[in-house]
Amino acid sequence: MKRRYGYADLLKIMTRLRAPGGCPWDREQTHKSLMRYLREESLEVAQAVRKGDLDNLCEELGDLLLQIVFHADIARENGKFEMADVVDAICKKLIRRHPHVFGDAQVSDSSEVLRNWQAIKAREKPAGQGSVLGESPRQLPALQKAETVQTRAARVGFDWSDVRDVIAKVDEELGEVREAVAGGDSRAVKDELGDLLFAVVNVARFLNVDAEDALRGTVLKFVRRFQKVESEVRGQGKALSDCTLEEMDRIWEQAKADEVDPRQSGP
Repeated sequence: MKRRYGYADLLKIMTRLRAPGGCPWDREQTHKSLMRYLREESLEVAQAVRKGDLDNLCEELGDLLLQIVFHADIARENGKFEMADVVDAICKKLIRRHPHVFGDAQVSDSSEVLRNWQAIKAREKPAGQGSVLGESPRQLPALQKAETVQTRAARVGFDWSDVRDVIAKVDEELGEVREAVAGGDSRAVKDELGDLLFAVVNVARFLNVDAEDALRGTVLKFVRRFQKVESEVRGQGKALSDCTLEEMDRIWEQAKADEVDPRQSGP
């Protein structure tokens, strides 16, 4: 029977890797040097979720957990904190911010849970400090950051009440982009395009659509169709530079027509 390792084993393995006589690479790592791996592993977890690949998700969650344990072990060596402190802190936070589960508070739905969470979080900060918007990591993709600050503002009631108003805002921002382009002011064009993108993310958030995921899907769709154009042109013995825009557009439209819309396909 194969041995089944546990959480305590992971901590011991990590400590052994970092100890004298352990792995030279592991021993060289710092909080800063590990940041790229933490980002990569987080993205790979997200990709496994999007694909619905649960076997891969299990593996990727393990890789992500390794990064957390790695950081905690470096902190332990520096006398700052250890993994037990990380676990203790998150357990206390979960209990504190779920008074409807671990206390006597009553909630009617998940939106009230989020409002309570935000209120409790605000009380945890020193009086007069902090913002309901909090701080988003600099490396967070702009679409995700926009959605994050919009969601946090919405939790305290700063939000639209009707999706038609949100879409109207997109129309308004698009008009301002047109005006900026007509005026030839490059700085104004940049500002207005930012406002337009922010408004579009707001529509996605309001409709419970992940803006980052939606855009990623469109990028992949563009790549897929463009590669069909390339393949068709090569099949004609030509290069893309030999084709007119009209010729490439005809192939594009055919590639688009050849794709089956999953919303219209049968079982």
